[in-house]
Amino acid sequence: MTTSTAPTGLMSMRRAWTALSLGVAAQTAGTVFVSAPAFLIPLLHTERGLSLAEAGLLASAPTVGMVVTLVAWGALADRIGERWVIAGGLALTAAAAAGAIAAQGYLALGMLLFAGGMASASTNAASGRVVVGWFPKNRRGLAMGIRQTCQPLGVTIAAVTVPLIASGSGVGAALALPFALTAVVAVACAIGIRNPPRAPRPADAAAATANPYRSGGFLWRIHGVSALLVVPQFTLSIFGLVWLVSDQGWSPLAAGVLVGAAQFVGAVARIAAGVLSDRVGSRVRPLRWVAVAAGVSMLALAASDAAGWAAASVVFVVATTASVVDNGLAFTSVAEMAGSAWAGRALGVQNTGQFVVASAVGPLVGALIGVVGFPLAFAATALFPAVAAALVPSGSTERDLL
Repeated sequence: MTTSTAPTGLMSMRRAWTALSLGVAAQTAGTVFVSAPAFLIPLLHTERGLSLAEAGLLASAPTVGMVVTLVAWGALADRIGERWVIAGGLALTAAAAAGAIAAQGYLALGMLLFAGGMASASTNAASGRVVVGWFPKNRRGLAMGIRQTCQPLGVTIAAVTVPLIASGSGVGAALALPFALTAVVAVACAIGIRNPPRAPRPADAAAATANPYRSGGFLWRIHGVSALLVVPQFTLSIFGLVWLVSDQGWSPLAAGVLVGAAQFVGAVARIAAGVLSDRVGSRVRPLRWVAVAAGVSMLALAASDAAGWAAASVVFVVATTASVVDNGLAFTSVAEMAGSAWAGRALGVQNTGQFVVASAVGPLVGALIGVVGFPLAFAATALFPAVAAALVPSGSTERDLL
């Protein structure tokens, strides 16, 4: 195992925490844009006449767009650094959001959401890369745990604002928030982010830049685990609100608050998981525990819903928390295994696999719910974390190349 070369001086740590803060803000703003369409589903389904599958397809448009460009953004970050990749990508996302606000018709709206997803992918690979680049190994789990709060925080912001705005002022008005966030944060990142110093290359330069995917199956297995764990995560983030409203009888506002609360709990849990991985000296051991918890909690949610238990909403919070905890562990593991020369591309591949699966969750799970109902659909998603738990690689194969 190589030792970490991340800077540890006072000035470096200030820059590290600045990069982390702005990285969280950037990813959160991008997540608000990407997740906002999911919280338009009740409006589109109940008032505009779209089927759940059709509304789910529209909600998946930004995710599909992200899939197209994730690896390319990561490769660009490897080449030119993270600062302008993050700032430029967010600026393009803001432009797409502005277009979506004024879009006429669902086709134009879907195309602009797709384009915004392509642009917002910049923050996924680059913001994770800048965090692991600035923090030493013994703080990396904590730092990436904090950074990974951006996804549930972004979903929380969208959950508590988008349904309310959309019900009162329409779809275009609901997209004004992600426009404002991405535009402001793009400027802040351009001013405040500094690229981390790269690790010095050994005398054997070819070894330093060697393709880590050819040295074993560790990275591929982590990618597979993360892709499988996306299924329960996106099932709950996309359909949790409509489940609470149509199946549990909650008002849209109350349901949005609960979804937001569940995502906030998940954000805290990501930080705790990162700290745990620092303490145990492994990313993959906690990752296996999380996969098991996600499968069990989805089965519990299915059972509580089928039985009509009043506590089903509590189980929903638990299942949401368990379904989002894995991301920071997997991201840190991928970056450490890939090394500084490949971290951007490896994180791009990591996100690509996740969002390929996430893109299918909206229409496919929406169609499944339409056929078999929520309880059986929730139970079906429990199969994916069960397979993921078996796929997690052994801790003895972990390495830190940063």
